[in-house]
Amino acid sequence: MSKSLQDKVIIVTGAGRGIGREIALLCAAEGAKVVVNDPGGAADGAGTSATPAEEVVEEIKKRGGIAVPNFESVAEAVPASKIVKTATDHFGKLDGVVNNAGILRDMIFHKMSVEAFEAVIKVHLMGSFYVSHAAARIFREQESGSFVHFTSTSGLIGNFGQANYAAAKLGIIGLSKSIALDMGRFNVRSNCVSPFAWTRMIGTIPTETEAEKARVEKIKQMGPEKIAPICAYLLSDAAKDVTGQIFGARMNELFLFSQNRPLRSVHRSEGWTPQSIAEHGMPALKGSFYKLDRSADIFPWDPV
Repeated sequence: MSKSLQDKVIIVTGAGRGIGREIALLCAAEGAKVVVNDPGGAADGAGTSATPAEEVVEEIKKRGGIAVPNFESVAEAVPASKIVKTATDHFGKLDGVVNNAGILRDMIFHKMSVEAFEAVIKVHLMGSFYVSHAAARIFREQESGSFVHFTSTSGLIGNFGQANYAAAKLGIIGLSKSIALDMGRFNVRSNCVSPFAWTRMIGTIPTETEAEKARVEKIKQMGPEKIAPICAYLLSDAAKDVTGQIFGARMNELFLFSQNRPLRSVHRSEGWTPQSIAEHGMPALKGSFYKLDRSADIFPWDPV
């Protein structure tokens, strides 16, 4: 079989471990030249180490692939632009970007610090913007390119103690859709993937109750390698007509997520007052209210 990413140049951020590592390995196996970006920090973003990115590059080379490491942070505009420059300096072009880099600073909302909120927003949302923005000019000039951004059911559905992460991940949905709309005329695609997999970030989930422990044990069944195929596909020419979508990957399941559209309406010819909304408008709409679900409520079955 022909390789789906033959001679393409792909950036994968946060590629030193977990999901990013598996994406980088698969992209290389599918013929891509890969920029393996990872500053090597802890799950909360603290510290740096060249080792994770270098080890992935060595693994790719050992398997006969081509890759270079990059150790910049996505959380600032100039360092993020250097990730893109690494691709063009080493390989002369850029065909795809996977915005996978992330950190967690979980905390119940009223106890969450400003610093914890801003740090997560900077890596996930701003980082996705910074890297994409630097790559967008190249994609515009060559009139081709693919972005794969990572979202989460923490934003799409909800979870406890993740206001920072959920806000960032839902923001990425808007970012991806805007890129798809603005750059579609230049044959540039932008999609989101919501992964279900056991990684060191997921390893920070509290396991104080039996229910929480059982949930984590289920998540452990889902290896990060299961996320890589949908990403490689979205980067390939086979996905040339796929853009503006939100996909989920859970073990051997693939999902297409819905996007916000009007759900129900109510009309009053003379207009509304606060009183008539209370008496008529809201009772008519309440039957269609969404519950305060968490991700586990919507995906209660075991991974398959």
